[in-house]
Amino acid sequence: MQQPSEQFLTLEESAKVDAALLSSPEKFLARLTMSSLKLLKHIAQESDVAIEDLTPQQVIAWFEKDG
Repeated sequence: MQQPSEQFLTLEESAKVDAALLSSPEKFLARLTMSSLKLLKHIAQESDVAIEDLTPQQVIAWFEKDG
């Protein structure tokens, strides 16, 4: 289960996004995408499945369990 202090985007990664030649909405989407990838990897690891085998139901169940 996700720890409350666990972050899915490091300060270094965030700084790299800030430095990128992207618009503000693109920077937001880049951060969201990077964080989502890390979260999906985390859920897959906890579920003991490959990330590409995760189902929407497994993701929903993880959030229900985490909440």
